[in-house]
Amino acid sequence: MPNIKSAKKRVELAKAANEKNKANKSELKTIVKKFEAAVATGSKEQAAAAYTTAVKFVDKAVKKGILHKNTAARKKSSMTLKLNKLA
Repeated sequence: MPNIKSAKKRVELAKAANEKNKANKSELKTIVKKFEAAVATGSKEQAAAAYTTAVKFVDKAVKKGILHKNTAARKKSSMTLKLNKLA
């Protein structure tokens, strides 16, 4: 544990940021899993709605610094291919 006041503050800020990032990552995974489940059911309309939500959230994750832009592009590409296979 740090002794310097500013270092103590940084520890608290890092903890808060860690919790926020963990919550955002968890939400992202949940949304992607919902899309996967919608694809598994075979419902085109349900999958399309889940796809829109998932892509939007992946883009937000990149903006927040949770995902790298290439990782996001890979995820979106994979989801698009899965959605197109349903057609």
